[in-house]
Amino acid sequence: MEAVKQGSATIGLKNQQHAVLLALKRASSELSAHQKKIIPIDSHCGVAIAGLTADARLLSKFMRTECLNNRYAHDAPLPISRLVTQLGNKMQVCTQRYDRRPFGVGLLVAGYDDMGAHVYQTCPSANYFDCKAMAIGARSQSARTYLEKHLDEFKTCSLDDLVKHGLRALRDCLPNEVELSTKNVSIAIVGKDHDFTIYDDADVAPYLASIEGEEHHPPPPPPGDNEVIPPAEDRGEDNEEPMPAVGGEEVMEQ
Repeated sequence: MEAVKQGSATIGLKNQQHAVLLALKRASSELSAHQKKIIPIDSHCGVAIAGLTADARLLSKFMRTECLNNRYAHDAPLPISRLVTQLGNKMQVCTQRYDRRPFGVGLLVAGYDDMGAHVYQTCPSANYFDCKAMAIGARSQSARTYLEKHLDEFKTCSLDDLVKHGLRALRDCLPNEVELSTKNVSIAIVGKDHDFTIYDDADVAPYLASIEGEEHHPPPPPPGDNEVIPPAEDRGEDNEEPMPAVGGEEVMEQ
């Protein structure tokens, strides 16, 4: 679970006919390229990752194999719910065997089938959830706050508005000195009559331009260990020294 929290933020959301994935790409140094965070699985689905990329590649290979087997046997795309169930079964084995470790990656699975658009979240514990919208990764609580606030708008909004909502939520995951750019943002869209397509680099620019002039008000960070505690007089407390404990044994100096 801690590996997912350390990974860069990833967001998934959907309306009635489309599902959208958005991810922040990281570069380990200024000399290296940004790491890809969205992986295509089949023409009707794909995943965005937060956590260990090596584990994500292994799981995505398993998912591709399941989709290919279903197309070969039934000449039809694998339903998203069944794909996620099979993925959860594979991940669950590693939580019980002593010679295995759990997969250190969280996935957001987006796809479209006969039941409509889907966004699923999977955890290293092998739990999986069908979501209306979800954000995972570092600083993702700010994005979840935005998604919860605008949740009722997603179902009926257009595809362009859905992407804008995702970019606004993703922007809240960034530190104040960092901005969204074509280098650190990746977008994927899948839906009715729309195969799973990933937009990187210059393809992202039109979507970023649509929210460029908006005023940004990031939510305050949640209180943590670095929270500054005001002096006692500011909190309305008495600034008296604590009374010594009574009844304790006296420790003799050696």
